[in-house]
Amino acid sequence: MSFGLPVGARALLKREIQRYLRRYTNTFAPPLITNVLYFSVFGVILGGRIDQIQGFDYIVFLLPGLVVLGMISNAFENASFSIFHGRWNEYIHETLTSPLSYSQMVAAYVVASALRGVLVGVLIAAIGVAFTVVNGQVSTVTIAQPLYLAAFGLIVPTLFSGFGVIGGLLAEDFDHLTVMNQFILRPLVFFGAVFYSLETLPGVWRDLSLLNPMVYMVDGVRYGFLGYSDVDPRVSLVVLSALTVAVLFVDVQLFKRGYGLTD
Repeated sequence: MSFGLPVGARALLKREIQRYLRRYTNTFAPPLITNVLYFSVFGVILGGRIDQIQGFDYIVFLLPGLVVLGMISNAFENASFSIFHGRWNEYIHETLTSPLSYSQMVAAYVVASALRGVLVGVLIAAIGVAFTVVNGQVSTVTIAQPLYLAAFGLIVPTLFSGFGVIGGLLAEDFDHLTVMNQFILRPLVFFGAVFYSLETLPGVWRDLSLLNPMVYMVDGVRYGFLGYSDVDPRVSLVVLSALTVAVLFVDVQLFKRGYGLTD
């Protein structure tokens, strides 16, 4: 798994991946338990009392949004924690003095974190499929647009890995990381059409929702799974791709300037 990276960057990438795989219970148990609760409460208990949305059983409609929530939370958390922990314990200086370019350093942190996001997303999708099968839903989970699903499934965690690098550089203590994830990212996702379709909103609220970038992520992944979207998936893909490039560029520039890395 070289990802086209040179030896030094692969070594850093391997270290970052092994860091969360060695503690797999800490990595995968929380999203597993959380999403079992989400699917149980929203998908089964409440979903059984909600009419179909756009022709899909509620639990099926809900699944792509929960996949996005899991991917971005874990990608952001991994990158931000890894950067901040390295700053806190001062071992990130070993990386900074290595013969790696700044873009290679950023790539290693981002790829490792994005991979964690993808793995968690796959886990959540599997939980959702299991719930639909056990529950005997009329509509089943499919992959209607595999290319779009793959594209969004890579871009979304990569984008939030890039945001996580910025968060790790900005944070002054561990509480700041928690605030970023729990009180900024998650609320944006909840208002990003995870639990509802934009078509159910009055005109002004629908227009305001389009200012939330999470809408494009949830909608794009939903289009990949179900073939249904409230926003043109091509527009979502272009917007998110451009934003990802911009965020990664900022990451590299911050590393070059040593922002938050050196006293």
